[in-house]
Amino acid sequence: MYDVYVLKSLINGRFYIGCTNNLARRLYEHNNGLSTYTKSTRPFKLVYQEEFSTLKFARRREKQLKGGQGRQWLKNKLN
Repeated sequence: MYDVYVLKSLINGRFYIGCTNNLARRLYEHNNGLSTYTKSTRPFKLVYQEEFSTLKFARRREKQLKGGQGRQWLKNKLN
């Protein structure tokens, strides 16, 4: 199974959207500075996740959420 997840930085309030097959490990990596892109904005809180049976579907959803309409949908959902 694959998860598409949304993290919220507790430092600046910005969101990070990603995809993984091991959400617990990935969250640990983000919060412990093991991910270069998010290292400077940690710690993070998991605020949303969706589960998919294939990587193809998970990547498609991740890409959708990173687009304009997807970001707007997330903003409405999380507020």
